[in-house]
Amino acid sequence: MNYFELFEIPQRFDIDVAELANRYRELQKAVHPDKFANAGEQQKLLAISKTAQVNDAYQTLKDPIRRAEHMLLLRGIDIDNESTTMKDSSFLMQQLEWREALAELRGSDNIEADIAALETEFKQYRQQLQENLRQQLADEQTTAAILAADQVRKLKFMAKLQDELTRIQDALYD
Repeated sequence: MNYFELFEIPQRFDIDVAELANRYRELQKAVHPDKFANAGEQQKLLAISKTAQVNDAYQTLKDPIRRAEHMLLLRGIDIDNESTTMKDSSFLMQQLEWREALAELRGSDNIEADIAALETEFKQYRQQLQENLRQQLADEQTTAAILAADQVRKLKFMAKLQDELTRIQDALYD
């Protein structure tokens, strides 16, 4: 199912999140199971199914990484069910450096500054990845979609790194 069509919004990486939220509320009102309380069992089950579908679509479209994955899936590239490994050696080396930097945080003399520096570095890198992704998803060529899939893989890795940094930060303030 094409979630962009369900929400009647243009199929592109950059979306109007406020418009998405409005369309979500409208769709929820239309299919909410409470609206079918006096209907037959089949209608109730259909309403529950539609509500779940609308919820899943909304969660997918509001998250940039999941939105990009959905766009790629619509183009025949399923990142979740693939066995492709990252071939970008410079990114692999950068991953190792970031992992080392995260591991070294616990012994840092200036942990707050080091955390802030990593957050800035992560944010800048994610912004560059998203800009590349935006351009690649706008391109209809198959090669652009393959490159976009690599950007999504990198963004997913960056999200994991950010989560790890957030856990370290939380532990610092607990």
